[in-house]
This record gives sequence, structure tokens and C-alpha cells, in this order.
Amino acid sequence: MKLGCIGDDFTGSSDLGNTLAKAGMRVVQYCGLPSSLAAPDVEAGIVSLKTRTVPADEAVRQSLEALNWLRDQGCSQFFFKYCSTFDSTSEGNIGPVAEALSDALGAGPVIFCPAFPATGRSIYQGHLFVHGRLLNESGMENHPLTPMRDADLRRVLASQTKKPVGHVAIGDVLAGHEAIRRAITREFEAGRPFIIVDAVSDAHLVEIGRAVADLPLVTGGSGIALGLPENFGCRPARLDRAEGFAPMASKAVALAGSVSRATCGQVEAHRRAGQPAYEIAAAEVLEKRVNAESLAEWLIEQEGVPLAYSSAGPETVLENQRRFGRDTVAQAIEQLFAETARILAERGVDIIISAGGETSGAIVSALEVEAFEIGPEIDPGVPALQVVGRSLRLALKSGNFGGQDFFIKAARILGANA
Repeated sequence: MKLGCIGDDFTGSSDLGNTLAKAGMRVVQYCGLPSSLAAPDVEAGIVSLKTRTVPADEAVRQSLEALNWLRDQGCSQFFFKYCSTFDSTSEGNIGPVAEALSDALGAGPVIFCPAFPATGRSIYQGHLFVHGRLLNESGMENHPLTPMRDADLRRVLASQTKKPVGHVAIGDVLAGHEAIRRAITREFEAGRPFIIVDAVSDAHLVEIGRAVADLPLVTGGSGIALGLPENFGCRPARLDRAEGFAPMASKAVALAGSVSRATCGQVEAHRRAGQPAYEIAAAEVLEKRVNAESLAEWLIEQEGVPLAYSSAGPETVLENQRRFGRDTVAQAIEQLFAETARILAERGVDIIISAGGETSGAIVSALEVEAFEIGPEIDPGVPALQVVGRSLRLALKSGNFGGQDFFIKAARILGANA
């Protein structure tokens, strides 16, 4: 194995796998810490964890375990992958995990670059923009678990780490990888080892990737991985990955737990298209008026691509959190979707589409998935996934990713029967 990756959630890890596979690497995404050695032909291994919102010390512990396994596979470079909207709080977990990985590797300078312009994420003067709007005006300020209320990543990261934070500005990035490398060295020698790097185009990410070829540790969103495979002699895959998997005798079912603007728009578009959709209110779950058995039965009985969703607006989310408690609401919805997915799989549903990082992590855990093969791209940042050794296929969508017709498109590319 050449490149060892640690993802803080399952959707982001599959996003990363998609980027690396398109760039020509043989990629396997592992769900949790693997219990055995990787196959010898794996060039990039991604250990996907569910550590984005757990206590920081637990996120650090799991991430260090993943690092140790990846080191045992012979990796020469390591990549800590987090969300392209830098999802975190002042308590962590990006800063604490990056600190622990950096110290364990004796890493020197470490870059932080969540930019992914192909999906609308760019960094300019240290500030993160989402589709042209500052992060704190993009809808992420209403995230139920990690509300992002500051677009200046230098301030956000500085609140999470003891290490001083530096910045490589767009001028150096525009000058190419040698200038970027010099700027990284300059910031490090000035006593700022954690370095935010600007990027406003995918070409910038490729140049940044070239600039960090010799760094033991790189951190960022999946976009920064555009430039990493070339450092290992890999070239973009020539196979057409857009045709989708071969058809299979299974319907597709969609479960959406994200409250992002993108997912809410996709839910509404799915309903307008005449597809069956079942809205789940948090109160119904917490008061035991809806359960996984009845929900799974409803989904199986429907035609088309049935969708169960809890993608409420920010006002409803806040009211539910005030009434029941933030963690109680989140855990109840995750557990409902996880148990529903388990029942669906037991009853022969082999294609499951999930929207939302926390929801996807809970579903993958309930299905006891050990590893994924990265398949065709559904939308930028979202690949089709084949569970290794099983007929099960999944799509794990970050809340903010995907086009309006995502659920129908995902079902088609995953090979659902008509």
C-alpha cells in the first residue's frame, strides 16, 4: 500500500475513494479498523471511521489505531480526510486528530485544504466558500451537530489546536507547486506548522498535491487527493466508469437523514417527480409512533425508488432539539435508519441509497460492512459502492452533494431493476 487514508465519516471516505480511483489508484474503503492485512494490490487504503462528532479523545484514539494499521501496510504517506465544509466545533475534532497524527508521524508542516471547486467548495484568503457564499452563510450555520459560524478557517482551526496556524495565499498557489512548496516551508520555519492553503480551482488542487509529495501527513477534503496519485506514478483510469454497475434483481430504497439544503432540495424534487416519499418526524420516532419494522415494510411495498426522510428545515430541527435534546434526536433518527436498513437487507433489498454522513455511518455499521470496492461515479464526490464479498450495493451521499435527481440517478447507476 502506498497511500494510507483515515476518514472521519463514511460518506467522505467514499468521496475520497472516488477521487483516488478516478486518478488511477487501486482503492479499497475499509469500514472501521480492519482485522487483517490488505490485499497486496491495494495502492490506497481508506479506513473510514465515524469520528466526526464523537468526543475528541475517542476520535484521537480511533484515528491513531487506524494510523498504526496503515503503517503496518507499508504506506509512505498518510491523508486525514474530513468534510469539505470543515465540519467541527471549537472542541474538535479536526484539530485534535491532526495534532495526534502529526505528533505520531513527526510530520513537520501539515496542510489543511478542504477545497473542492468541482462541488462548489473554494478557499480564498483563508476563508471557505460554498457555491460562492461564505461558509457561515451557506446553510452550514444551521447544521444540527456542527454548526459552522465562521468562514475563516485560520480562526476555526486555531480554536481546536495548540499548534500555531499559518496560511498559503492564492498568490503562491497561482505560481505553481514549487512556489507552494516554498510557501509551506516559509510558514513552517516561521513557527506555524498547521497551514491553511487557498484553492479556487481543481487545477490548484493538483498543484498543491504535487507540492506536498514529500510530506508525511496531508489533511483536507477529497479534492486535495486529485494531485496525490501522480506522486506515486499512477495515472487516471481509462475505463469508462459512468455506465454504472450491471443490472441486478433488486429494487433500490433511499434513506435520507441530512438536513442540508442540497438534500432537502433533492427530497422535494423526488416527491415532485411522483416517487413515493415518507416523511419521518423526530417526535414520531421518540414517541414510538414509527418503528423500523413498519418503515421497512412500507418501503418494500412501494413502486419506483421509495424514499424515507427526516430532512426537516432548521426551525423544526431547533425546536426538536429544544424539546428532546440534540443528541437524543440525532441518535434516535440514526438508529431508526440503521435498523431499517438491516431489515431491508435481510428481506432481499440489495441496493440502499443513504443521504447524510451520520446516517450513512449508522447504516454501514448496522449492515456489518467490512469493505467497499469503489465503483462508477454517480455525481461529483459520490461513487457507487460494492460491498466486498456480498451482493449488497450502496451509495453514501454527503448531505451537501449531488444533483436534484440524485436518488433516481443513484438507483440507475447502482443497477436497480426497473
